[in-house]
Amino acid sequence: METYAVSSKIEPFYKGGKVQISRDEKYIFCTCGPRVNVLQISDGKIVHSIEQDDQEDITSFSLSPDDEILVTASRALLLKQWDWKQEKCTRSWRAIHNVPVASMTFDSTSTLLATGGCDGTIKLWDIVKQYCTHNLKGSSGVVHLVEFHPDISLLQLFSSSLDCAIRIWDLRTSKCICVLESHYSAVTSLAFSPDGHTLISSGRDKICTVWDLVQRKEKRTVPVYEGVVILSANEDYSQLGVKSKDLHFITAGSKGVLRVWESSTARCVFTQTLPSAPVSSPEQTDGDPLSLVYCLPLPLSNRLATITAEHNILLYQLPLLSVQQQFVGYSDDILDVRFLGKEDTHIVVATNSSQLKVFELATSSCQILYGHTDTVLSLDVFRKLSMFASCAKDKSLRVWRMDPETGHVHCVAQGHGHSNAVGSISCSRLKKAFLASGSQDCTIKVWDLPDDLPAVGEEPAQLVTRITEKAHDKDVNSVAISPNDKVLASGSQDRTAKLWSLTDMSLLGVFRGHRRGIWCVQFSPVDQVLATASADGSVKLWGLHDFSCLKTFEGHDASVLKIIFVSRGTQLVSGGSDGLVKLWTIKTNECVKTFDAHQDKVWALHGSSKDDLMVTGSADSNIAIWKDISEEELVELQAKQEDQILKKQELSNLLHEKKYLKALGIAISLDQPHTVLKVIKEIRQDEEGPQQLEKTLLRLRQDQKESVLRYCAVWNTNARSCLDAQAVLQVLLTHLSPDDLLQFQGARTHLEGLIPYTGQCLITFFHCPVKFHFGGFNLTATLPTCIVIIKLLI
Repeated sequence: METYAVSSKIEPFYKGGKVQISRDEKYIFCTCGPRVNVLQISDGKIVHSIEQDDQEDITSFSLSPDDEILVTASRALLLKQWDWKQEKCTRSWRAIHNVPVASMTFDSTSTLLATGGCDGTIKLWDIVKQYCTHNLKGSSGVVHLVEFHPDISLLQLFSSSLDCAIRIWDLRTSKCICVLESHYSAVTSLAFSPDGHTLISSGRDKICTVWDLVQRKEKRTVPVYEGVVILSANEDYSQLGVKSKDLHFITAGSKGVLRVWESSTARCVFTQTLPSAPVSSPEQTDGDPLSLVYCLPLPLSNRLATITAEHNILLYQLPLLSVQQQFVGYSDDILDVRFLGKEDTHIVVATNSSQLKVFELATSSCQILYGHTDTVLSLDVFRKLSMFASCAKDKSLRVWRMDPETGHVHCVAQGHGHSNAVGSISCSRLKKAFLASGSQDCTIKVWDLPDDLPAVGEEPAQLVTRITEKAHDKDVNSVAISPNDKVLASGSQDRTAKLWSLTDMSLLGVFRGHRRGIWCVQFSPVDQVLATASADGSVKLWGLHDFSCLKTFEGHDASVLKIIFVSRGTQLVSGGSDGLVKLWTIKTNECVKTFDAHQDKVWALHGSSKDDLMVTGSADSNIAIWKDISEEELVELQAKQEDQILKKQELSNLLHEKKYLKALGIAISLDQPHTVLKVIKEIRQDEEGPQQLEKTLLRLRQDQKESVLRYCAVWNTNARSCLDAQAVLQVLLTHLSPDDLLQFQGARTHLEGLIPYTGQCLITFFHCPVKFHFGGFNLTATLPTCIVIIKLLI
């Protein structure tokens, strides 16, 4: 029996919002929910993930120019300062803004931080002395952009808010000294010339404006572009049409095209060509996937980074503007995936997009393929030919070839002929190259590949339809070519599967028995057997000789979307819309393992050519690579899982028996703050809650108390758990001396995080006196006073 364990994952690391590149140009910082992910540019690996303890989404962040300090802002209205290389929070404080922080930036000295709030105010913070220095009022609505003038001696801050104007603030007087008005939609970026006398602003109104900062007036307007980067006057950019010493800048356009402009004349001197990109479909008026929304300079390496509307990050080498690296931040729904290459070194992924992504598994580097003009629905590979095929909602199919030496992929053929979306495709298994497609127009087409396929840079060849057959009464969801290339199976929304001769597309037989539509059909690699997966939640095996149902596998709670044969045809793997992947032994009809690695529908499932790897993709945007593991590894894995289950069961029993000390100890050992909070809540609901809580907490070991104090700093920021945090704090501060608390690891950080929230908590016992041990004396103080006293001692 074989089983699998996840060996690696390709997960979303950027879902929109700010992107910043470190000054040394080694790392890309970007937001993903409650995390700031740090991507190492050299290999595309996530090397650090800075995560909010309270799991609140990060609304803004900024990395200091010296690459030392990272500051984040979350919906909990808390600012956190991080030693990002250690993934350690060194300080946290309340943002003072009444609503979340929308933007932030450091000055060039890395000592002053500006934060723009959704309340229309801007705060400036002295990071060294740790206090608020300015409170700038006057902006209209959300301040979504703040930027210091590069000449620090001017002490000027630039900001933009909902009124689309750019405000210049004099930090000496805290007054707005000028309002620059030109844009009629949100300003997205500001770029200063090296001498600081010129500003170029870009906005969502697709206009770039060149400003004279000496005269404080508009000089030029350049239409139709968003992101902007100023080119250095010290480099030779003659290949980009730069012929003079005037200021030139690059704009990132809505069609994915980069252009170079001369600022003095607003003349375009260079336009990038995109040989691999398709013409956008007529229906695509907004949300073009090629659209570039941000543009960032990498001056040390003479490169340029752009961020696309589909959350891809592309690095270009200047002056040729050649794409050097591509990173996929977010893939949306994973609809299909296939191993690629002779040694299965790559995977090709179809997502809820017209683009295909080819990942190299060893490095996670990605190649983005353009060609289709609507969502790609299905993939299949020619195992013998280093080629694969794709089909899409745009009613077309394409064949792609990968260079085995370089890994570069290009389109070699395309086919048109279906009258509706093409939902399934299957490639021939032997050397003769042909493929079959199934469509929502209820037909199946068989296509022949030309003998001579075009080289890189040439136009794709046209696929020739060998035969077309009206196959089903409803959508054809799946087609599969047999291992010997002689027959074809199809599965449809009409609840039937059919077997066809590939010689003349004559119908050989019909498989009836499913109660709902069929999502997937697969041939056994060794037996005369067909497997079908259905929306009725079952998988069935059928004999090809008499079309009878041999076996039925039931276990999914919802539609079974994909199936493959593994273990040399002795086992099946199924993926369902319940998010589960199940491993079945065919001989015994037994589900031997259920894998719970996804949070949404498992649309994609494929096995490697050597039968030792498996890849799954889900609507949760995650791709998991699974490896076949030995019995010993399985036993070890199962032991760990059983230990976790037993601990949780024991915890439940202990709470029922009111053995709180042991229950709290187990919860802390699991290092799950939510579970610890559940135990605290359970204790407080006891008839003798306060006494039980005090008795339990004081009997914990010091390391356990450290963990509880750390959790309290997080609970205290949330209205649902702050009462529990305050109850725990009252016990700890009443019975532990400052000397004891100072022995706790990270005491300063946790206590600083407690102060702003504790000072505003509305709790019934909040102003009640607390007996407090201080300097050998017994004092009485309110809870926030106790914390302030401890802070002063640190």
